[in-house]
Amino acid sequence: MLLRRATALPKTLQNLRLFSPAATSALALDHSLETQLDYLPGFPRPDPKHAETILAVPRSDSGKNISAKERKAGRVPSIIFEQEDGQHGGNKRLVSVQTNQIRKLVTHLGYSFFLARLFDVEVRSEIGSEEVIEKVRALPRSIHLHSGTDAPLNVTFIRAPPGTLLKVDIPLVFIGDDVSPGLKKGASLNTIKRTVKFLCPAEIIPPYIEVDLSLLDVGQKLVAGDLKVHPALKLVRPKDEPVVKIAGGRVSDQQKDQQKKDQPKKEQPKK
Repeated sequence: MLLRRATALPKTLQNLRLFSPAATSALALDHSLETQLDYLPGFPRPDPKHAETILAVPRSDSGKNISAKERKAGRVPSIIFEQEDGQHGGNKRLVSVQTNQIRKLVTHLGYSFFLARLFDVEVRSEIGSEEVIEKVRALPRSIHLHSGTDAPLNVTFIRAPPGTLLKVDIPLVFIGDDVSPGLKKGASLNTIKRTVKFLCPAEIIPPYIEVDLSLLDVGQKLVAGDLKVHPALKLVRPKDEPVVKIAGGRVSDQQKDQQKKDQPKKEQPKK
């Protein structure tokens, strides 16, 4: 018999679960026992000015011709998946969202920041109707933009009800570069990663993670395990993966010539 050792989750994650229709029907969780999670002081939290409800309408069919028709009408073909293992989904609902609204959100937030933020998605019977078929909390999983115009071509969402865990690529924001000893010496900043994937409770997905460069000298680096995050977040990749490094700059030929000129000339011995 093959035995597998059980891996204990941190206490902050023990009352959370990966959501799926089968799991929901099989497990009746006592909500009074669930850990109440919230953003901690000093950590980034979503800006409320971007807390916008994305409006959607049902889409009965998929395919190239249907998608082209939707885009011509000013809508983006989209899918809302059920959460299963934190990344892939099932039980999909075909919808279309408004092109102008998605373009505005991506422009204001930025591509990677848009994919790290929860939205309310309100599915209505038709554009302009007040009849709400469904309202869900969802995370944009992927978005495909036109290579020439950056117009959104399709968007995929994952349902994110309270108590779920989601794998999210969190954007990195670098601070302290103005006082970094290495950068002050003329070294260069080698940005190895711009996002890092974490397993996040839906209630506390950070909009970004600050990476402090203020103490880094030439040759020093920060790895994923050095990032300061909420204790309920769990790294998906190894902790020793490098994120950023202060790399020493190469001396150019022109700088070498200048250094030679600046060196004092040796006196010739008298004959």
